[in-house]
Amino acid sequence: MADKYIKLNQNGYLEEVVATSISTGVDSAGKIIALDAQGKIDSSLLPTGVGEEVKVLPTYEALAAGDFVNVFSDAGTIKVRKADASSIGKGADGFVLQSYGASVDANVYLAGFNNALSGLTGGSVYFLSDVTPGAISLTPPTTAGHVVQRIGKAVSATEMAVEIDVPVIKG
Repeated sequence: MADKYIKLNQNGYLEEVVATSISTGVDSAGKIIALDAQGKIDSSLLPTGVGEEVKVLPTYEALAAGDFVNVFSDAGTIKVRKADASSIGKGADGFVLQSYGASVDANVYLAGFNNALSGLTGGSVYFLSDVTPGAISLTPPTTAGHVVQRIGKAVSATEMAVEIDVPVIKG
């Protein structure tokens, strides 16, 4: 929970207010910033072009921390779902660093470091999985009609430098 501060409200009374830890856009204008659980400013609070490339988008389904996601149009509404190399059109566009339920806003990272992973082999290249949606694999898909998409390179057992390539449909 974010720290709180006291402000003078429009009626002249002192009011306790929770500091903002994640920006919701224009509605967050003029609010005081709180640091996140790691003692850092959430990148959604930074101006465009500064810090991580993050977009706040609604989820189509529940997502686990570390999942790679696909940005798509759900009847005209842009949403995110688990990326899946077994389906054309579900290639990875980004990733999430925390878990989210369905139909909630999620911070989607479009580049950078995914440090919500485990069991990685440092120095190894990873591909989008065609077995488990949202997951990665050391082995690229070999099934015709599946998508081969390089996701990034592990820099430790728990962190990947994400550089998502264009998906290629396996012939």
